[in-house]
Amino acid sequence: MKVDVLVAEIGSTTTVVNAFNGITSGEKPSFIGQGQSKTTVEDGDVRIGLQNSIENLKDNLQVDELQYNEMFAASSAAGGLKMTVHGLVFDMTARAAKEAALGAGAVIRFVTAGKLRRSDLKKIQESDPNIILIAGGVDYGERHTALDNSEMIAGIGLTIPVIYAGNIENQEEIKLIFEDSNQEVFLVENVYPKIDDLNIEPTRKVIQDAFEKHIIHAPGMEHIYEMVNGTISPTPGSVMNIAKLFHQYVGDVMVIDVGGATTDVHSVTKGTNYINKISTAPEPLAKRTVEGDIGLYVNFDHVVDLYGREKLEEQGFDVDKIKESYTGIPTTEEEREFLSLLTETATLTAVDRHVGSIRYVYGPTGRSTLAEGKDLSRVRFVIGTGGALTHLSRAETTLGKIRKTRDSLKLLPKKELIILLDHDYIMSSLGVLATAHEKAAMELLEQTLRFPILTYNKDESVEMETDTEE
Repeated sequence: MKVDVLVAEIGSTTTVVNAFNGITSGEKPSFIGQGQSKTTVEDGDVRIGLQNSIENLKDNLQVDELQYNEMFAASSAAGGLKMTVHGLVFDMTARAAKEAALGAGAVIRFVTAGKLRRSDLKKIQESDPNIILIAGGVDYGERHTALDNSEMIAGIGLTIPVIYAGNIENQEEIKLIFEDSNQEVFLVENVYPKIDDLNIEPTRKVIQDAFEKHIIHAPGMEHIYEMVNGTISPTPGSVMNIAKLFHQYVGDVMVIDVGGATTDVHSVTKGTNYINKISTAPEPLAKRTVEGDIGLYVNFDHVVDLYGREKLEEQGFDVDKIKESYTGIPTTEEEREFLSLLTETATLTAVDRHVGSIRYVYGPTGRSTLAEGKDLSRVRFVIGTGGALTHLSRAETTLGKIRKTRDSLKLLPKKELIILLDHDYIMSSLGVLATAHEKAAMELLEQTLRFPILTYNKDESVEMETDTEE
C-alpha cells in the first residue's frame, strides 16, 4: 500500500504516525489511520520508535507493506526545543523575546533581564539549551547590555546557535562577536522595536527554522532525515501554526491541550479596542502559555490537590488506589470519570493563568481602570485537543465553562462559545502538514473538528467592541 503523506509526532515517551491520502493527488484529503510506539531516544536512535510506529500503523491498516511519498514530523523528543532568553527590561524586551520563543513551541529553561552575571552563565550551561535568544534595547536605543551579554555568552564555549533580535544598531557587532567564537548566529528584526510595539513573528519563524536545522544534534535524532523528507517542527509550534490558520479562516480562537505533564493554552485574538486602550503592556496576537505543574500523569498529585482530595473522596473515589493503578491512559470507567474531573480542573486553572484581568488603581483623581495580560473577550471558538479532551467524557461541558460568568474581572470570552473537539487527535500533525499543503491541512481540520472551516462566513466587517467599561 502506498500513501501520500505520513506525519510523525515524536514525543518524549510516545511516537505517533498519522497517514493521509489525497494531499498531492487533487482528490479529497482523508485521514486513513494511525500507529504508535514507544519513543526510542534513550536507545540512541529515534528511527527505531518511528519504524515501530509505522509497523503498528501497518497492523491497524491490515497491510503487509507501506510506502509514502512524503514524511513530515513534529518533535518534542530529547526535551523538545529548549531555549534560554535574555533581554534588557523584564517586562519589555525580555518578555517580548519570551513570547516569541513560546509561540515557536519552545520549552523555556531560563530567562534573564539586564546584564548577565557569572551565576547566570552557569545556569545557561546547566539548562543545556538548543538555542539561545538575545534581545535588548529598542531600535536606536540602549546598545551596551545586549553587546556585553553576547560577549559573555560567546565566551562560555557553547556550540549551539544564537538568535539576536534586539536593537538593530547592534547587528554587525553581534555578528562579529559570534563569528570570532565560531558560533552560528541568526540576525532578525527586533522583537521590541519601539515602546509598546511587539514584533514577534520574524523571530518565531527563525526559531523554528533553527530548530529544524539543528534537531539532528539532539540525542538519538542524528539519522532522522533518513526517514523524514519534509519539515520537522517543534510540536507546540505546530499546534500554534494550525491555530493561527483557523483564526485566519474563521475567527478568534483558543486551543487547549491537557497532557500528561503539562497543559498548553494557545489563543489567537486581537482583543477589544477598549481593553487595548487601557492595557499596561502590549500582548501578541498569538499567545501560548505552558503550565508545567498541571498534567494528568506526571503532576497527578498536584492536580488532585487543586481539585480537592476530600471532594474527590466524598464522590466515592479512592484516590490512592486509582493512583496506584493509573498508567497514564485510563483503562476503567472509574478512572475515566476520575480523570474527567481532573481535566476540568486542569483546563480552568490553565485558562485562568493564561487570561488577563481588569485592575483598579486609585489616585488623586479617583479610581482608574487598567488591564493586564491577554484579552480573550472576543474569542468565540474553543478547541480541545490532546488525549484528555478528545477521549474523556464531559469535554464539551468543561470547555463551555471558559466564560466570563466565572470571574467578573477576568478578560474571559463574553459570548456563548462554539466548542470543537479534535476527534482524530491530529491537530499537531496538521500544523506541520500545513507548512507545505495548507489547503489540504484545512480540509482535514474540517473533518477532525466536524466544522465547515473553508465555507465559514467570516464577517470581516464586524469591528471590535469599543466604548464601554466592563
